[in-house]
Amino acid sequence: MSIRSMTGFAEVKGQANSVGFSLSLKSVNHRFLDLHFHLPPNADALEMALRRKVKEKLARGHLDVNLSFDQGTIGAFVLNRQLVAAYVQAFRAAAVEAGIAAEPDLNAVLRLPGAFDTGVMSAEPELMATVVSKLEEALMELNRMREEEGKALESELRTHMQHLLEACGEIRNYREAVLKNYAERLKQRIEEWLGSSVDPERVIEEAATLADRSDIQEELVRLENHVKQFLGLLDAGTEVGKKLDFLLQEMNREANTLLSKTSGLAGDALRITQSGLAMRADIEQAREQVQNIE
Repeated sequence: MSIRSMTGFAEVKGQANSVGFSLSLKSVNHRFLDLHFHLPPNADALEMALRRKVKEKLARGHLDVNLSFDQGTIGAFVLNRQLVAAYVQAFRAAAVEAGIAAEPDLNAVLRLPGAFDTGVMSAEPELMATVVSKLEEALMELNRMREEEGKALESELRTHMQHLLEACGEIRNYREAVLKNYAERLKQRIEEWLGSSVDPERVIEEAATLADRSDIQEELVRLENHVKQFLGLLDAGTEVGKKLDFLLQEMNREANTLLSKTSGLAGDALRITQSGLAMRADIEQAREQVQNIE
């Protein structure tokens, strides 16, 4: 399966027993699968069926599902008397409690969700089956659009990974300059200590600390390994958004460590800082793009 974006839109139309309807899907990025259904009254059974179907096709994303009927095909409206009566009673009770004289606005009451009921969902089981069938068609169209978006994201992410590998190669070329720079610092510090009364163990401890700080080989190796894992996940083409984001966090950590080890250096070693900053920019841009991958 291809890498998929979490952004997409699809709309289909259908008809059953002379009742026409329109079904639209709109998805955006989200950490989990977040489903929101906007359906006519008395559509609980339909919602459950649609929810099951969506979960078969999508793994992550905020999805709005909208179903509307063609008004000219569904017959007369029926007043939901129980809902309207309950609203009017609650309104009057609130007016009495507040000590004011007021009556509910009929226009406002009739605009309440569910105030009118066509009975179309409860009366037309065949319509429900048709809507579920059309949902599959809409999901196919939605995923086609998401895959197209995913291809563009994948191309950009591969470019960022190539930049990171190139930066690792450039930094490795200047690694010797870093080691030389630290060696000069260590030599100067030891010469200062030898001119004063310094504990020999302190000299050894400081030398070991500087030696440990001086080498950036481990950071380079880990960065390159993370990039290879990242590219492998892109090749696998499954729901990998969370894994890609985790790897980018690890890459950012290695880049920060590399920069901290080379801070304050001069000469050719300064180019490592420049490459490290470029690395962080690529990683940050990649993280923004990964947030929209399923």
